[in-house]
Amino acid sequence: MAYEGMIAETVQVTGANGDRIDAYLARPTGDGPFPGVIVAHHMPGWDEWSKEITRRFAHHGYAAICPNLHHRMGPGTPTENADRIRESGGQVDALVVGDIEGALNYLRTSTPSTGKVGVIGFCSGGRVTLMVSAKIPSLDAAVPCWSGNVIPAPDRLTPNQPVPVFDMLADVNCPVLGIFGNDDGNPDPDQVDKIEAELKKHGKTYEFHRYDGAGHAFFRWEAKSHRPEQAADAWEKIWPFYAKHLGAGVAATAVAV
Repeated sequence: MAYEGMIAETVQVTGANGDRIDAYLARPTGDGPFPGVIVAHHMPGWDEWSKEITRRFAHHGYAAICPNLHHRMGPGTPTENADRIRESGGQVDALVVGDIEGALNYLRTSTPSTGKVGVIGFCSGGRVTLMVSAKIPSLDAAVPCWSGNVIPAPDRLTPNQPVPVFDMLADVNCPVLGIFGNDDGNPDPDQVDKIEAELKKHGKTYEFHRYDGAGHAFFRWEAKSHRPEQAADAWEKIWPFYAKHLGAGVAATAVAV
């Protein structure tokens, strides 16, 4: 049966260095078990839009969790914490990987889980998605959306982010679905070509979808960047990709029947 109800709440997960960080969890009601999705939020932070994305996955039958990757900057609003992250030299990659691992462990041990878990990310979260697909071998699928700074200029490398994610692509461990706008400047189409060529060179399983008339953040329905037609088409690529690699969520399966 399709589950119309869902549970949505803030929980705490054990992240990098054993730190307890906030995470937003949404899952269908019922016994499950459910495949899982980790949502890596964008640079504007752990905000309302990111939580709506998390609930959208629950509506489609997934247990979804969005860890607050800016948690250590609090207390403060998502905007204030995002500003602090920028001022401090960006997210610390080692902490981010540990926090995503914490969210992964929470899904597999504290929700009725099938054991299959994917990750999706937007903007800086798209970069995170590619990074953790190389760093966390037990992830089952990755969806980077307009993943900026995968190929950074040399002056963008910092102690927080010392290694370009591009240099990690040889270690990607799971299938990748990339979503990009052809009007984006970060990554621009040339960078997307290079990312695709690197994945192909290393024999990775991937598919890329690129959209004319769409730039950065074209999923963000509350922003001027929103492109509803392109976003709707991209979501119709995401659902079958996750169904193939994670198993369809209960709600999606019921609708399909």
